[in-house]
Amino acid sequence: MANFTEAYRLTSAHEGGYVNDRVDRGGETYRGISRIHHPNWQGWRVIDAAKSEANFPGSLKSDRSLQASVKKFYRQRYWDPFRGDDIPDQEVANELYDTGVNMGLRRAVRFLQHGLNLLNRDEKDYRDLVVDGWFGERTLATLLTHLEQEENADPLLKLLNIQQGARYAAIMEADSSQERFARGWLKRA
Repeated sequence: MANFTEAYRLTSAHEGGYVNDRVDRGGETYRGISRIHHPNWQGWRVIDAAKSEANFPGSLKSDRSLQASVKKFYRQRYWDPFRGDDIPDQEVANELYDTGVNMGLRRAVRFLQHGLNLLNRDEKDYRDLVVDGWFGERTLATLLTHLEQEENADPLLKLLNIQQGARYAAIMEADSSQERFARGWLKRA
């Protein structure tokens, strides 16, 4: 079964430290946690208190309690809802987790559901899923069936990345100021 610590390690490489970029739609972020989207995260109190320190934001990295809070946040918000521990393929779990962190969990699950529907051989392998972004029993069962039937997860992973890349392109086409994030985003797809 997939391991959260491995997925967390890989995604953390993309989620830097403290950033407050006025062009970034997420606004003020710490290790990818957006204050706009998660204003009640307990880590913001620690960060706000540290802003007056001379070595801010460098001091945040050594705060063990803050780092534990970050990891707990990611596990509860982006791993547990899609039952990452129950997915037998680490790469698929990594991709769902990373896409969820970067684009939102519901979008990541919609990408998965859509990808599974495209790979079911016109419903010969399993019935189409409702593409609703909710990771329930049927989505898990369909994913498990798919993984059991396939030699490897490569086609599914490619479809997940194609959808992710298309979403990045749409964001940049709609708002050219977001093009500055293209290279970082495309490392994830």
